[in-house]
Amino acid sequence: MPGSSRVLFHKPAQPRSRWVGQVLAVGLCLAIFLIDTLSPLDMAIAVLYGVVVLIASSWFRSTGLIVVGGGCVMLAVASFLVIHAQDYNLASVMRCVVSIAAITVTTLLCLRNEDATASLRDQAALLDLSHDAIFVRDPAGAVVYWNVGAERLYGWTREEALGQPADALLRSVLPAPLGEILRLLHATGQWEGEVIHTTRAGRKVTCISRWSLQRDDRGRTLGIMETNHDITERKRAENDLHRAQADLAHVTRVSTLGELTASIAHEVNQPLAAVVTNGEACLRWMRRPVPDLDEAEKSVTRMITNARRASEVIARLRALVRREEPARLPVDVADLVEDSVALLERELASHGVALVLRLAPGLPAIRGDRVQLQQVLINLALNAIQAMDAVPPEARTLTIRTGASPAPEGGGGIAIEVEDSGPGAEPDTLPSLFTPFVSTKKDGLGIGLSISRSIVEAHGGAIQAAPGSIGGLRLTVTLPAAGETPPHRVKEITS
Repeated sequence: MPGSSRVLFHKPAQPRSRWVGQVLAVGLCLAIFLIDTLSPLDMAIAVLYGVVVLIASSWFRSTGLIVVGGGCVMLAVASFLVIHAQDYNLASVMRCVVSIAAITVTTLLCLRNEDATASLRDQAALLDLSHDAIFVRDPAGAVVYWNVGAERLYGWTREEALGQPADALLRSVLPAPLGEILRLLHATGQWEGEVIHTTRAGRKVTCISRWSLQRDDRGRTLGIMETNHDITERKRAENDLHRAQADLAHVTRVSTLGELTASIAHEVNQPLAAVVTNGEACLRWMRRPVPDLDEAEKSVTRMITNARRASEVIARLRALVRREEPARLPVDVADLVEDSVALLERELASHGVALVLRLAPGLPAIRGDRVQLQQVLINLALNAIQAMDAVPPEARTLTIRTGASPAPEGGGGIAIEVEDSGPGAEPDTLPSLFTPFVSTKKDGLGIGLSISRSIVEAHGGAIQAAPGSIGGLRLTVTLPAAGETPPHRVKEITS
């Protein structure tokens, strides 16, 4: 833009009284007129009227500049007529013409610059209408423009912010080193990221910041415009929501423990009873007239195995209760299903449900938190078991299948199906099964399937519902494979 500054916006001029400018312009004009008229110097002194026009451009708009320029031309002509009223010569006429031309050109250039300045002023006024904080800094990092939105958000007025280093003023916390951000900015001309600024009052604000680079015709950097949108409240709401979801998931895990206490006690009692049985057998082998050390050693080995099994049950129980960050480790799908089913033995027996396991051979491991994934399977299986209360006992069958399936985001995946032979659900209700506080049971809270979906999606997977092959409902969990294949195994169990 002709006549514009070398940065994106002019610094706003300090307010001045118009009469001061008028007096100064008139005084300079009179001084130049007197010197041009009374001085014996044989030179184009009237050219100095161009200085008056330049000075007046800081005080007057277009109409005022035209008046000042016209007045200077009239004074130059008047001085010429006074001095050369009776003695016209080519040299004096040329000096007068040069002076008039200089005044005219200077006035036109000032008018053109005023148009450019007015355009920039209008652009700046539009930016002041934005609710976002917008400021411009020069290549050295100093603020050269500061809009009203920045004043509201950060607390510093425009006069206080201009000339200050932006990063030092706002104590910016960037998501990456500044040098790395500037390299990307100069390479693409744009950068966007989440930054933290400190206001004048000391309050931390989180902003989505967008940087735009301005270059001249030669590619040199003129300035960087930053547009910052305050998302502090949104981030706080998101964090509160995440905490609420975590608390809800924790409450669900703890409440599930009450329903599973009998099954857990039963599972713990089995290895403990086996430990006692093998211990007694070991004593009998040792008390024989000729101790049978081989059999005694086998009994001790079985005791250790069962003791470890009991320890693992307790460890899983503690992990369910503790609030700890999920451990994303390789998990064998078949082991995951078997461990989950072991916790459901009592529920299966009390509801008279037959269990069918169809575990595909040679499936790769999945990566995730074993306890959370176990929680999902237990929740799906419990829902299926309870849904079959409405059908005759001989028709109650719970089927759990595993197999290969494409992952939701591409690549290999593992599918785990939990299917029941219950009454099923209406097709139009299937999409809402995983919505919070929506339940098909009279006494259901409607949070179990919602939390299960959150856990599955946090593991990069997906969960969906569909009508079962023999009636009832089939819930399918799809998780991405971890790329690790466990030892070859084929398993099909019916109980």
